[in-house]
Amino acid sequence: MKARFIRFILYILLKSAFLKYNPVSMPKKLPPQAVLLNMTIGHWVARLIHVAAKLRIADHLRKGPRTAADLATAARVQGAPLYRVLRALSSVGVFAETKDGRFKLTPLAALLRTDVPDSMNGWAMMINEPYNWKAWCEVLHSVQTGENAFQKAYGMNFFERLERHPEDLAVFGESMTSLSRAENPAVAAACKLKGKGTIVDVGGGHGSLLAAILRTNRKWQGVLYDQPSVIARAKQDDHVTAKDIAARCRLEGGSFFESAPKGGDVYIMKYILHDWDDVSSVAILKNCREAMHPKGRVLVVDNVIPPGNDPGWGKLLDIQMLVIGGRERTKKEFAALFAEAGLKLSRVIPTKAPVSIVEGIRA
Repeated sequence: MKARFIRFILYILLKSAFLKYNPVSMPKKLPPQAVLLNMTIGHWVARLIHVAAKLRIADHLRKGPRTAADLATAARVQGAPLYRVLRALSSVGVFAETKDGRFKLTPLAALLRTDVPDSMNGWAMMINEPYNWKAWCEVLHSVQTGENAFQKAYGMNFFERLERHPEDLAVFGESMTSLSRAENPAVAAACKLKGKGTIVDVGGGHGSLLAAILRTNRKWQGVLYDQPSVIARAKQDDHVTAKDIAARCRLEGGSFFESAPKGGDVYIMKYILHDWDDVSSVAILKNCREAMHPKGRVLVVDNVIPPGNDPGWGKLLDIQMLVIGGRERTKKEFAALFAEAGLKLSRVIPTKAPVSIVEGIRA
């Protein structure tokens, strides 16, 4: 009888706390059971955001509120299940249901529009695609063996699979642009280049970071360096082809595991080393060292994991990197990588984004 009563009280506490839960404004005091319960279902919300992103629901709402039936027609899906999805997302602040049964954009939902400068639609799609989730199911395998979860799931690494699936590669490019819209201005502001010279963006994707840096450093030239297939798409994008950038920027295809464009004064790489293990990262750094001007610099833009237990985007992103075979690193770990590549870590430059710029010079 006593055990049944305790279970009943616990149920009431959990139910009450969960109904009040909102990730936008979570109450400061929740029972530990309620906090953990909410954490265990985080993937539910993530998957529903993925569905909304894939269906472009936010785009369909840009002109104002609409019913689930209207949205279902526009998205070519079934109205009843779509209503349930939007009702669930509205309960956590993504979309909002009006009193007359229509749905409207919220500040969070507006970020899923594809036509706004700070759109995160690409990221919301990519990070929750089935191929990512299948690899995450092998995290325990990585913990048990130290092996690459993605390799276990697919028999190839993350980027090999992207190259074999052009549609996923395109969405991956969109997702990186999603993150870059918020981060690149902060990185460009912190990346102060004196005089004039050439900056090489190693693995620079579609060139959004390079374009931002060149706009704040008008006397500098740029080289966008990535896989030929990526460079082909960059030529069709509007970053390095813009009128104020194109004349100062050349595009070059190749593999950073084999070489880097020669003669640059600065070699920058954003979200590159975190994709790879230490051996591969040292190889990339060595290629940059060999290619750069004798007084050149290497700038690694990544999360630098701080000590302690404070929350940090990089600490969670590190598990995504564990899944695909890479890792986020501490300042000490970056220094060790640099030293093995014949470089010396000279400083860590913070930015107004979660990432930092780790600077290396010839040792």
